[in-house]
Amino acid sequence: MRRLGSVQRKMPCVFVTEVKEEPSTKREHQPFKVLATETISHKALDADIHSAIPTEKVDGTCCYVTTYKGQPYLWARLDRKPNKLAEKRFKNFLHSKQNSKEFFWNVEEDFKPVPECWIPAKEIEQLNGNPMPDENGHIPGWVPVEKNNKQYCWHSSVVNYEFEIALVLRHHSDDPGLLEISAVPLSDLLEQTLELIGTNINGNPYGLGSKKHPLHLLIPHGAFQIRNLPTLKHNDLLSWFEGCREGKIEGIVWHCSDGCLIKVHRHHLGLCWPIPDTYMNSKPVIINMNLNNYVYAFDAKCLFNHFSKIDNQKFGRLKDIILNV
Repeated sequence: MRRLGSVQRKMPCVFVTEVKEEPSTKREHQPFKVLATETISHKALDADIHSAIPTEKVDGTCCYVTTYKGQPYLWARLDRKPNKLAEKRFKNFLHSKQNSKEFFWNVEEDFKPVPECWIPAKEIEQLNGNPMPDENGHIPGWVPVEKNNKQYCWHSSVVNYEFEIALVLRHHSDDPGLLEISAVPLSDLLEQTLELIGTNINGNPYGLGSKKHPLHLLIPHGAFQIRNLPTLKHNDLLSWFEGCREGKIEGIVWHCSDGCLIKVHRHHLGLCWPIPDTYMNSKPVIINMNLNNYVYAFDAKCLFNHFSKIDNQKFGRLKDIILNV
């Protein structure tokens, strides 16, 4: 299977969207909804959406693996945002003009500082060598996840830089109906983006771990392909999300042959998220750590140590994995 696209910019919706003046069910205090029409967008058609690979959109926080200090490193998403004066100017412009592309940014003066190690996301537009903000006024980017950085403690819980490995959840190679948690070399994940999910991420929609025993995992983007998706019609997708077991997911991301990523979220179709019983939690999961090659006493409280103790165990659901961390 070819490596699918990485998330390095905001993904457009597969349908043309419209704004309705109703309270959002996605974002608290947002007085409007962004809903999909029945028309497929030009961006989706130009990217040959009908030949694209549909995958599950996983609800977590975006991460990236690339080199730092000469070795593969996990990087956390950090958008560079405008300062208060620039943000006020931007919002006033939007209110009067309705088109963010016409707004003039002074990148050197309008944005808050970021750490020296910050890098811009790969696919964002640049002008005179400067990364330019997207339509929301943000410059997407990344910062390396240092071991002792408390701000990214949940990110660092899923990597071990001494042995350059990461805790990854994906389908079992021999059984697509079985999920597998394994220790994967970070070098195998280079230049990929992944989703960090778990106890302390985005309200924990998958119900992983607990406050006392938190559990976090990485899922490569595109890892969960959708096999029986209906035709690309608004009503057919709505029925699929509402009536099929496979449809109990946050959304769909299509990976197009040109590298473009197109999405649809349940909220685009007026549906709720999170939901009580997700498709991810309907599949059994097996632990396959295979850490015998690492002659190393892992920290007693780290996830690698606890997973090594339950190696080769099979669980009915992800929710059933309780680690005495």
